[in-house]
Amino acid sequence: MFDPTQLRTFLAVAQTLSFTQAAHRLELRQSTVSQHVRKLEETAGRQLFLRDTHGVELTEDGEAMLGFARTILEANERAAGFFAGTRLRGRLRFGASEDFVLSRLPEILERFRHDHPEVDLELTVELSGTLHQQLADGRLDLVLGKRAAGETHGRLVWRDRLVWIGGERLRIEPDRPVPLILYPPPSITRARALEVLERAGRSWHIACTSGSLSGVRAAALAGLGVVPHAQGLVPPGLRPLPARSCGLPELGGVDFVLLHGRRATAAQEPAMALSRAVLAAGDRLHRPM
Repeated sequence: MFDPTQLRTFLAVAQTLSFTQAAHRLELRQSTVSQHVRKLEETAGRQLFLRDTHGVELTEDGEAMLGFARTILEANERAAGFFAGTRLRGRLRFGASEDFVLSRLPEILERFRHDHPEVDLELTVELSGTLHQQLADGRLDLVLGKRAAGETHGRLVWRDRLVWIGGERLRIEPDRPVPLILYPPPSITRARALEVLERAGRSWHIACTSGSLSGVRAAALAGLGVVPHAQGLVPPGLRPLPARSCGLPELGGVDFVLLHGRRATAAQEPAMALSRAVLAAGDRLHRPM
């Protein structure tokens, strides 16, 4: 009943909340993306997106379609692999940003390993900036992480906002230096936080530096300060802070992308398969567990 091509396009729009970005990801014209969505809405008999000058939002029926689309596409992928009669093999070095430690990424990787048991998957968890360098050095085959503001490389998985987060009882005094909990360089969120605070003329001091999400979360739960963090990946026990009432500047948006190594290696096919799995389930990464 539902066309997999149209479902794939629907997922791309739902994850990026942009017809333009979905067209870029799928290497299609924007008019083709609109046509696929329109035909899917006609088949479903429901409106799946709300579109206006401010952007794109999923309707309630669109949210329901997300689960169905993922299930259909995942089943289609497994069936295609089974009847193709070929099994992926090789070593795949995959790097994931520290942001995903508490997300549903482990579920996606578990499914991938189940579907491709002969792929030797090696996982590296690091800061996005470090992963970018390791990919450039040829030490990784595929990376899922953030890209810096203004960069366009990589395949967009979803677009999010950076927000200030902290513990439930944390209070920031507008006339005192902002206590910061940050990842070390080359953290992309660290660079953004310091940049916007300097631009706003807001004084600050670093209360804690940690290279792991668990360390950052522990410091925030202890009330040591605020953390610049993706809104869709806020760790348990922490909450977004009302920036204006705390005198904190807006941090802006952030893109989560997939990046492939430039060298042609035996990992190319496994990397493409994992990339498809991440893109198909990308919206689950930034939803509550």
